Amino acid sequence: MTTAVAIAVVLLVLAVTNVWVQLGPTGVHLVTGPLAALLLLLVGRMAALTWPELGLGRQSLLPGSQVAVGAAVAVAIVYAVGVATPFTRGAFRDTRYRLGLRAALYMSLVAIPLGTVIFEEVAFRSVLWGLLARDFGVATATAVSACLFGVWHVLPAIDLARTHTSVRGRAAAGRRWVAMTVLATIVFTTIAGIVFAELRRHSGSLVAPIGLHWATNGLGVLAADEAPPVG
Repeated sequence: MTTAVAIAVVLLVLAVTNVWVQLGPTGVHLVTGPLAALLLLLVGRMAALTWPELGLGRQSLLPGSQVAVGAAVAVAIVYAVGVATPFTRGAFRDTRYRLGLRAALYMSLVAIPLGTVIFEEVAFRSVLWGLLARDFGVATATAVSACLFGVWHVLPAIDLARTHTSVRGRAAAGRRWVAMTVLATIVFTTIAGIVFAELRRHSGSLVAPIGLHWATNGLGVLAADEAPPVG
């Protein structure tokens, strides 16, 4: 399989999965996410990417794991301070994650890793990044994968505008606030995509961005659930 065909397949799988995540039944994402990730890894191997080029080499596992743990600890500290500080506490008020501790733990430790993180990291930082880096260079791979990662979050950003208490009331007042929420989300997730790609490049392992990605999302759910009222 040529690089161009492999990239086209990856983009097609991304487009279908993005719509499926938003419109399909939530319960099946725990299965379809890992299956789609396996499909993309197969595409990468058919395009002659090696396991190290996919960020899954054995030699990089330990350094990648060390980076992942360090990133998770750093995110946990930042979230703990943010929730404890009245000025920043409102940023954690997302009604999607006012679930109760048991449900929040399930979402953080099971639903997010299986339904979101594994697929996105395999898609953007393993297969797509590996294909682009091999044929077009690391800088192009990072820039393109990060921009596509930002665009990937357009539909979730629209949902955020409807549920997050810090923007929900404003969004109801007009489309301008929804557009601003979407734009801010794209910018933030594009920057996050660059950070994830750099972790993958420096460590040589996909485990590193997986750790930071999970910490950002999974610990964010716990922070949103436990955030006390402002004042």
